[in-house]
Amino acid sequence: MATLKHLLAAGLLASRAFSAPTLQPRDLGSFVDTERPIALQGMLDNIGPDGKLAQGASAGVIIASPSTVNPNYLYTWTRDSALTMRTLVDELINGNTGLQDYVEDYIKAQALIQTLNNPSGSFYTGAGLGEPKFMIDISRFNGAWGRPQRDGPALRAIALMEYVNWLIENKQTARAEKVIWPVIANDLAYTGQYWNTTGFDLWEEVPASSFFTSQAQYRALAEGAQVAKKLGLTCDVCVSEAPNVKCFLQSYWNGKTIVANTQVQSSVTRNGADANTLLGSISIFDIDATCDDESLQPCNSKILASHKVLVDSFRTIYDINKDRPVGQAAAIGRYSEDVYYNGNPWYLTTLSAAEVLYDAVAQWKTQQQLTVDDISYAFFEDLYPSVVKGTYEAGYTNSSNSSFAEICSAVTNYADGFVSVAQQHIPANGSLSEQFGRSDGLPLSAYDLTWSYASFVTMAQRRSGQYPPSWGASNAAKSVCQASSANGTYVPAVAAGAPNDPVSCTVETTFNVNASTYYGENIYLIGNSSDLGKWDPANAQPLNANAYTDSRPLWSTSADLAAGEGLDYKFLRMEQDGSYIYESENRTLSVASCGSSPSPVEASWVGETGTPS
Repeated sequence: MATLKHLLAAGLLASRAFSAPTLQPRDLGSFVDTERPIALQGMLDNIGPDGKLAQGASAGVIIASPSTVNPNYLYTWTRDSALTMRTLVDELINGNTGLQDYVEDYIKAQALIQTLNNPSGSFYTGAGLGEPKFMIDISRFNGAWGRPQRDGPALRAIALMEYVNWLIENKQTARAEKVIWPVIANDLAYTGQYWNTTGFDLWEEVPASSFFTSQAQYRALAEGAQVAKKLGLTCDVCVSEAPNVKCFLQSYWNGKTIVANTQVQSSVTRNGADANTLLGSISIFDIDATCDDESLQPCNSKILASHKVLVDSFRTIYDINKDRPVGQAAAIGRYSEDVYYNGNPWYLTTLSAAEVLYDAVAQWKTQQQLTVDDISYAFFEDLYPSVVKGTYEAGYTNSSNSSFAEICSAVTNYADGFVSVAQQHIPANGSLSEQFGRSDGLPLSAYDLTWSYASFVTMAQRRSGQYPPSWGASNAAKSVCQASSANGTYVPAVAAGAPNDPVSCTVETTFNVNASTYYGENIYLIGNSSDLGKWDPANAQPLNANAYTDSRPLWSTSADLAAGEGLDYKFLRMEQDGSYIYESENRTLSVASCGSSPSPVEASWVGETGTPS
C-alpha cells in the first residue's frame, strides 16, 4: 500500500518531471515560491530507499549527491544528513506532516550507523561516532579521508531534539523518551567527551578547532540539558560541559572577525574569513535569543562584522562579482584561498549570506530594537550610510532620522540581493549543484547536491517568516571557562533499530607489508569483513608509506577489528590508471582476544608488481 510519504513524493516528482518552470524571468518573490518546492523535492529524491536519485540507498539514508565521478559524492555524510533532516523537521513543524515517515526512517538508519565500527574507532569507546561518512547501504567507508569530524553527532542531536520537542507537543512523549532519546544520548555523550579535542573542519580539509563545530556542540549540549528535563531525564554531560563550550566560542574572535579555524598547522595560510562562520550562527539561531548572547546569534555584532569581512573578501576575486561594490550582494564561496575546483562560489554559502541576515532582522523585530556599536558599525554603514552608533527602537526615530524600520528594510534588501545572485546562476529547471563558476557562473562540481537544496529551503523558510521554535538559548547556563571534557557512556539505541549485539570489543591490529612501489602507486588491504571492505576494492583500507625507505619499502595501516574474528585477506596495488593488482597470496588471521595488545602483522608482497604508465 502506498504511504502518505510515497504519495507525496510521487506528486512532487510528477510536477518536476513534466512542468519544469522557467525561473530566471520571475521577480524574486515568485522565484523563491517556485524554487522552494523544487528544492524540497530535490532533497527527497536523494533519500533512500525510494528517492528517484538514491537507488541502492538504505531506508532513511540521505545521499550527498548522485554524482559518482568528478566528484564522487555517492556516500552519506553524518553532517550533511543531519542538516538536511533538520530542514525536513522544520517543514514538518510548519505543517507538512507527509514528511514524518522520512524522519522516522532517518532515525532508524542513524541508530544503525552509530554502532558501526569504522576507521575512526569503535562504538563503545565513542570514537566511532566521529566518522564523517559511510556507504549508502549503511556499511563503513574505509578509504583515506579527513577524520575524525566532530560536528556530525552534535548536528544530528540538534535535528532529533527538534523532532522530540514536536512529539512532546503532540502527546507522544513516551516514544520520544524510549525510542529517540537513546540515539540523542549517544551523540551528546560524544559531544561532551570530544568537544575539547580537534578534528577536521567543516570542509574536511584542516584539522583544527572549528567555529562551526563549536557552535553546534554548544547548542547540542545546552539544548540537551533542557530536553532531558522535559522527558524527566538528566544529561549530566550537558550540564557540565555546555558552559565550557560557550566560553570557548568567544576565543574565535580576533578583534575584527571570527576566525573559522584555530589551532591549525603552521603550513595552513588563510586569513580566517570563512562561510563556516555564517553557517555556524545559522545552526544555533533562536528567534527569542538576545543579540548579546554569548552563543553568537545571527544578530550579534561579531557575526555582522564577520559577514562584511567574508563578503568583501570575494568582491574582487570572482569575475562574476565585478561591478558589485561594497554594500551590494555578491557571490560567496567557502573562503577566498579556496582551490577546490579552482575555488568557486557555492550555492549554499551564497544562500547562507542571505539566511543569516533574515535571521538577524527577525531577532531585532522580536526584541523591538537593534544596536549599532563599534564592532558592527562598518556593516551597517555600507547598507545605510546615515547610520550612527546607538540603539534604535521600533517606532522611534533618532536625531539623524535613521529609523529602526528603515535599517531593518535595508538589511532585508541586502539579504534579498544574495538570493538574486543565486537566482541568476540556477538553471531553468531549478536543479542545484554544489558550485557555480567564478568566471561564467555555470553550475559545476557535484550535481543535485542535497545540502544545496536544503539551504534553499531553509532560506525560503526564513524569508517567508517561518522560524523554528525557540530552543532555549536564553535559558542556557552562563559560560564557565574550564578546559574540560567528560567520559561518555554509549548504549545501542535498540528501540530505534540498532542491533542489540554490536561488536563490544575491538582490537587495534597493525598490518605492515614490504612492497616496492613506483610514484603514484598505492597499497591497500582487502578482506572478507566490512572492516576490510568485503572484497570490494573501492572500499579497501589504504596503507600509508610514512616510513617507506629504499632499504625497507614499508606500507602500514592499523584497523580496529572484532576480537576473536577470523579473517581472510590480502594486499592489493592500485595503479595510476585506477586498475588493481591483487597479490597471489591468500592470507588468514585470527584477531587477538579482547584486551590484548597483539604484535603487528608482518608481511612481504607476493605476486605481480606494477609498472608506471
